Amino acid sequence: MTRAILVATLLHERILIIEDESLLRLTIRTRLAREGFEIREAADAKSGLAAIDDFRPHLVLLDYRLPDGSGLEILKSVVERHPDMVVILMTAYSTVDNAVAAMRLGAYMYLNKPFDTEELVLHVQKGLETTALRREVERLRLGTGLADTRSGIVAESQGMRDILAIVAKVNTVGSATILLRGENGTGKDVLARLIHEAGLRATAPFQNITCTALPDSLLESELFGHERGAFTDARQRKPGLLELADGGSVFLDEIGDMSLPLQAKLLRFLEERSFRRVGGTEDIRVNVRIIAATNRNLERAVELQSFRQDLYYRLSVIPIVVPPLRERQEDILPLARLFLTRFSSEFKKPVKGFTAEAETCLKAHPWPGNVRELRNVIERAMILGGDTHIDAADLPPELRTTALSSSTPLVPFRLPVEGIVLDDLERSLVQQALERTSNNQTQAAKLLGITRDQIRYRVEKFTQGS
Repeated sequence: MTRAILVATLLHERILIIEDESLLRLTIRTRLAREGFEIREAADAKSGLAAIDDFRPHLVLLDYRLPDGSGLEILKSVVERHPDMVVILMTAYSTVDNAVAAMRLGAYMYLNKPFDTEELVLHVQKGLETTALRREVERLRLGTGLADTRSGIVAESQGMRDILAIVAKVNTVGSATILLRGENGTGKDVLARLIHEAGLRATAPFQNITCTALPDSLLESELFGHERGAFTDARQRKPGLLELADGGSVFLDEIGDMSLPLQAKLLRFLEERSFRRVGGTEDIRVNVRIIAATNRNLERAVELQSFRQDLYYRLSVIPIVVPPLRERQEDILPLARLFLTRFSSEFKKPVKGFTAEAETCLKAHPWPGNVRELRNVIERAMILGGDTHIDAADLPPELRTTALSSSTPLVPFRLPVEGIVLDDLERSLVQQALERTSNNQTQAAKLLGITRDQIRYRVEKFTQGS
């Protein structure tokens, strides 16, 4: 990873400041914001731990002494649950024993107060560079670019993690044909490019074409090329996308809408890895991976004889179904933050994040247009919204209506006169949610209004404590 790419990557990193001194928090936030980082603050241990689960920072600046807990306790929890998260411990009560304890628990470094903010920036950048390089090494080791979101892929949900695990395995081979299926706007084109760029063919060309964008005659010419004089306007020989992509990948979007005659020619290429230019007599052999995508029901199209059964089976060597956004609840806010960061940079607006009300609206919406709709909503909000945060009022009316209609009044919990043991109540609720969902942690987390990582943490806590 070059230094320029590394620096560009760090601009999208998230930093959480857990510090009870408001003036110091403001000082740190102001300085780090000038470097382009996304910042969130917490004034105590409880809100800090909640922010870690919600905000998923890449780096935590953690005070050693907090009003409701010890920084070492938070450090231990962070390292256990998020081993790749960088933690810099800050303290005005420095001792050798404390420093040794912090480093043994997994702190990146131990910073004595008072400190120079320029020194802090340097340590933050070095800490983030360390983890960025670690992610890059892992990406190269696996042959996949799944370790970060620069590609536009977010995989907080189990469904997307499963897809990326398949991609990692497929990319160790580099030649298998892949069929991406899913609704419009789910990001099939982004996933196709990731498959190429994270695989063995990354240094070779990536060519893509939408099968409905051109009439049949032009689409055939674009794919296979043509010889001079093949048709009226063919004044010179032209290589097609398959030829230009030799050694690389060709992405055929909306393959389900390709005409039957072209389907036959594509099938021949997939079986023989050779083709002829339009008007040509010579077979041309190329080494190209085909990645196709469709939102159509191909099984139904085969029944209706509008799609060739043999081509369907030939394309479905590695079928991957990209889930709609409504089935990827854990990905909604991370994707929204990713788009916010991009548009903030593009429009030169220092928008730092979303208000709680805006996040509620985003999570409640069913997103019929999927990731593409979410991207457009964030772009609109960035253009028309406020200068520091996106609020619910900045979102389209239908999102606010959805959030309002989906909210149900809570039955107030009455604390018994004799009191309760909070851990026992929490354990009971988690057990009930898991029983109701047949131990599906993702669905159980939705019932409790928490993330999958949060419920996994509680399951582990209660298991260890039993």
